[in-house]
Amino acid sequence: MSEATEKTTIDQSVWLPRSDAEALATAHHGNPFSVLGIHETADTMVMRVYVPGALGVDVLDSQDSTLRCSLTSIQIPGLFAGLVPHAAPYRLRIRWPDGATQETEDPYSFGLLLGELDLYLVGEGTHREIGHCLGAQPTEVDGIEGVRFAVWAPNARRVSVVGDFNNWDGRRHPMRKREPTGVWELFLPRLGPGAVYQYEVLNVHDEVVLKADPVALATLAPPSTASVVADTSPFKWSDDDWMARRGDVQAPVSPVSVYEVHVASWRKHGGDQGEIYDWTSLTEYLIPYAVELGFTHIELLPIMEHPFGGSWGYQPLSQFAPSGRFGNTRDFAAFVDSCHRAGLGVILDWVPAHFPTDPHGLGRFDGTALYEYEHPFEGFHQDWDTYIYNLGRREVHGFMLSSALQWLRDYHVDALRVDAVASILHRDYSRKEGEWIPNEYGGRENLEAVAFLRHLNDVVREDVPGAQVIAEESTAWPGVTEPTASGGLGFAYKWNMGWMHDTLEYISQDPLYRTWSHDKLTFGLVYAFSERFVLPISHDEVVHGKGSLIGKMPGDEWQQFANLRAYLSFMWTHPGKKLLFMGCEFGQWREWSHDRELDWSLLSYPRHKGVQDLVRDLNHLYRETRALHQADAVPEGFQWVIGDDRKNSVFAWLRLDQPGNPVLVIANMTPLIHSDYRVGVSRAGAWTEVFNSDAAVYGGSNVGNGGQLLADEAPLHGQPFSLSLTLPPLGVVVFGPE
Repeated sequence: MSEATEKTTIDQSVWLPRSDAEALATAHHGNPFSVLGIHETADTMVMRVYVPGALGVDVLDSQDSTLRCSLTSIQIPGLFAGLVPHAAPYRLRIRWPDGATQETEDPYSFGLLLGELDLYLVGEGTHREIGHCLGAQPTEVDGIEGVRFAVWAPNARRVSVVGDFNNWDGRRHPMRKREPTGVWELFLPRLGPGAVYQYEVLNVHDEVVLKADPVALATLAPPSTASVVADTSPFKWSDDDWMARRGDVQAPVSPVSVYEVHVASWRKHGGDQGEIYDWTSLTEYLIPYAVELGFTHIELLPIMEHPFGGSWGYQPLSQFAPSGRFGNTRDFAAFVDSCHRAGLGVILDWVPAHFPTDPHGLGRFDGTALYEYEHPFEGFHQDWDTYIYNLGRREVHGFMLSSALQWLRDYHVDALRVDAVASILHRDYSRKEGEWIPNEYGGRENLEAVAFLRHLNDVVREDVPGAQVIAEESTAWPGVTEPTASGGLGFAYKWNMGWMHDTLEYISQDPLYRTWSHDKLTFGLVYAFSERFVLPISHDEVVHGKGSLIGKMPGDEWQQFANLRAYLSFMWTHPGKKLLFMGCEFGQWREWSHDRELDWSLLSYPRHKGVQDLVRDLNHLYRETRALHQADAVPEGFQWVIGDDRKNSVFAWLRLDQPGNPVLVIANMTPLIHSDYRVGVSRAGAWTEVFNSDAAVYGGSNVGNGGQLLADEAPLHGQPFSLSLTLPPLGVVVFGPE
């Protein structure tokens, strides 16, 4: 039938202008609500429905399901229209070629979804709950259950929701754009949690691209790139006691000992080639393991969804979604809940510095540099082949702020460790001269990133009391842990990368040459109280050809294990919170690989089991001895006794609690036994050897001091009394006064 003939048999008032019809057919229509649904004309009401592939569409009364009318096919395949007497609530009955029928409400019958305040806050970058505003939100609109979709893409020409529910056809469900914010929204009735979806974006260059939801709360596991509608019903938490006291648990005066874990390679079912543990298995095995070893916290390498497993999570694309590799969102919440009930805090690595260039991700989301800087000198990391967040853009600032708050607030995570802070702070980070753009004052500081980090730390303290933010910051940027009111960045702690590099360089040397590197162990105390520090032996130290921690130790096998025990003992008795990467706690020989599990079979060997037992006992000693943690961040908590015995590579110091009660630590970093080695002490009476890294139970030679010594009235090292000690080879001993 010709177009002219059709117009004589069908009321012309239901027809669309040719440009609108063609735009629907080619998925170029930027305002579908202007032509679909019910529209009132001068003397009647017109209903239009566009359902490509359908044979016919009936309109049913929502109350009694009676047939109100059948729509007629017009102009283009899939476009149906008709005249209706009124706009009372209705349903559509869609008839498909395979004989199936589908009843559903019309997505284009619903009014505006997001409130003006939400849109304003998103646009201003001050919305603190974007994860509950944008993305896919199961909700009820006008009494109808479904999912509200919303995505920020201000320069897109058209955005559609696509998924299995519409055969991934971008013509079926184009969204409505809300100006001036540039947020697109659509309510899809009768959809619910578990639905798989993406956004089909017609970008500013007239290219059609499939994008994952930037604010997806759940995802399918890679290699899939799809987002998933999450179950957002309230999770029943049982960690009230922990949440009430976690501010005290994580205070600078409390012991903090962190077990750093890469979830996908900690353990696997059936060995290296088996399946990775999900959150349920990790609850069953990882939590009791960390508790048994006495750690106070578990830190997880980024578990936000990331396309490439070889990035260890440090190239995430879903800042709001736990990776589908390990289970669903409720499984992750249950894992955190179980950690808290077991007395373990949870720290997540969080990456606001950069994101990967995968085409389904954030990069050039609407055809423009939306989340990233436009200029590659600002917006591209050459080292990591990634884009850099434009934290100076209000919407991106708010996006990342909401991500941080969601993990801390909604998942009860106790702290975020912010990755690569140095790369955020410096515009010339890892760039040659002429390859970076100075700030407005001509300097190298990234002023907008500094403002973001300060705002982040202020908002966390305000919105999530007791939660913390920790910086991995590798430069000498001043005031990382100083309050923002004093000009600092406001972090709770900073990783002490200088201490890590110096001490590993020292311990990796043959003891014969340590006399010339003596300052490598003492220098950390020059600045130990300039910030609140974490001492990190992290994943970065056991990859990329650096070898394992025990593999760095010199000497024969006995000396390697003795050096490792001495190093860990030095670390646990040094000022600063502790962090140890998985596998280091039992002396894994092989360099860590994300593709295989840890070498658990090594624990059948006494020396490896001895290291694990040593870490357990160090953790318990650290937690139970206030002098080892209570004054961690203030100079009053530390006092050198012997810091200059280069010849013997011996170090001795006092750790003190807030009232001034001491413990004495002596480290002998040579394989020689030092008998009758005299050390000054602050108190008379008996001093008990409470720890010895050379004990036989740890695989040592069992050289020690018989448990208890009496202080002599012989002043030494500026102390009124002294002890005559036997120092074990490559050993650390700890004494406490009665």
